[in-house]
Amino acid sequence: MKWTNWSGSVKSEPIAILYPSSEDEIIEIVKDALGTNKKIRMIGSGHSFSRILETEELLVSLDNMQGIISHDVESQTATVWAGTKLKKLGDLLFDIGLAQENMGDINVQSIAGALSTGTHGTGNTLGTLSTQIVEITFVNGLGQLQMVNEQKDKSLFDAIRLSLGTLGIFTRVKIRLDKCYRLAEVTQKESLKQCLEQLEWSITENRNFEFFWFPHTDTVQTKFLNKTEEPFRRVGFLKKVTDLLIENWLFYALSSMARILPGFSKQVAKISAWGISNGKFVDWSHNIYATSRSVRFNEMEYNVPIEYFKTALIELKELIEKEGINVHFPIECRFVRKDDIMISPAYNRTAAYIAVHQFKGMPYEGYFKKSEAIFKKYNGRPHWGKINYLSESDFSKLYPKWIEFKEIQNVQDPNGLFLNAYLEKLFANDA
Repeated sequence: MKWTNWSGSVKSEPIAILYPSSEDEIIEIVKDALGTNKKIRMIGSGHSFSRILETEELLVSLDNMQGIISHDVESQTATVWAGTKLKKLGDLLFDIGLAQENMGDINVQSIAGALSTGTHGTGNTLGTLSTQIVEITFVNGLGQLQMVNEQKDKSLFDAIRLSLGTLGIFTRVKIRLDKCYRLAEVTQKESLKQCLEQLEWSITENRNFEFFWFPHTDTVQTKFLNKTEEPFRRVGFLKKVTDLLIENWLFYALSSMARILPGFSKQVAKISAWGISNGKFVDWSHNIYATSRSVRFNEMEYNVPIEYFKTALIELKELIEKEGINVHFPIECRFVRKDDIMISPAYNRTAAYIAVHQFKGMPYEGYFKKSEAIFKKYNGRPHWGKINYLSESDFSKLYPKWIEFKEIQNVQDPNGLFLNAYLEKLFANDA
């Protein structure tokens, strides 16, 4: 058996990849693993760049457990199988008049994977996807099927909503929803200076705001999303073809040249910045949030307190320019409401997320480590699904409830069934 994540940066040779179709089958898998002293890791769509999925033992996929189990239009909630892919979920919810209150910009993940790693979109008044959870049913490391919500056990609820699969295997998730809504998407080409000068307005006066700064330039692409009743203004066939040709095929070709001639990265960034166009589209929310990602890359993303955001970004810009770092992928900046989830990067602080990317096949470690040094200086917390180089000691300082989370993890999985080599260094009893 061979398995690799989406970018190819993490590879494993598990002894088996299992595809249960029911909760009973998951319980049986867990009990068998306990009896044979095998470890288990769960995989969604492989969109994590960190080593949290790496294993030489058992991988469990929930791809055979997809769909809506039940829903309530009045209370605007739905219970779904944990393996449901976000794109499929958006379509299924739309059919019953409901929609997620927010999403990230990729919709190929399973909902269990997205929730477990702290996947987020952007929006000053909107939390990570994990804040949408009302109730979780899971199988813990003893093979016990449990249901938890805020009323039943708040500590466990605050731990499991973002838990990297270390407390158990999600089987079903009840989520809070909105009624179907349209979004108007407005994209603009601006200077970084202009973008930062009007940042407070952009964040506070728009439902969703993010921007992409193109390294080696002073150019950004801003993106504003707001609810609207305007007529639909959907992406036309010509725009789809243009996106396919320019944003994917051409960008891939230019990226491939930069991989062979790293110094060409600066020109690729400038060409990409030059090609930004203004636009406006109106569609149902689940059709607006996600964008295609056919050009593969590796990624590091950090959450920094909002008061340090501009300073950290400018330092990152100065680093890239001063050292002439060969990178052409834009730096993505998003903004998320604080939450009370124990090891969420947004725990107890409204913050900005800064993401750096490097084209697949190009060296990234030096660039990422230097970027991480800047983020660490400003009390940054890494996105769990993205690359980082932190230790257990680092995390224990970043999260006030780190010890409490580890205690809960040990109760739910006392044998470390769900810990791979990477996670053992963070959560094992002797860590």
